[in-house]
Amino acid sequence: MSNIAAVIGWKFNDQPGMVTKNNVITDFPGGIPSQADQDTWSEEYNAYLTRIAYTAKRVAAYPTIGDQFDLLYHDMTAGKSDKTGQWYTAIAKIKTDNPKPE
Repeated sequence: MSNIAAVIGWKFNDQPGMVTKNNVITDFPGGIPSQADQDTWSEEYNAYLTRIAYTAKRVAAYPTIGDQFDLLYHDMTAGKSDKTGQWYTAIAKIKTDNPKPE
């Protein structure tokens, strides 16, 4: 179960005047949303988190820009500006190991 304050913050870009206690909305401008709405928003939020989770793993796996340029330089020097180069194979592995969700 998601933290409802985080869900509302994501869904509505924060909601001034909202109050939660123990993950329950106790005050909300215009009235407390129905449990069905809160459940739907929580499902949407969890789906969003799942969709973007690969990003952090993928970003952490990439070599630094300097290292990538170094790989490209060595590939060009060796005449390997195609899929046989070190840069391409390194990046392709990262993308394969950390695919975007469907």
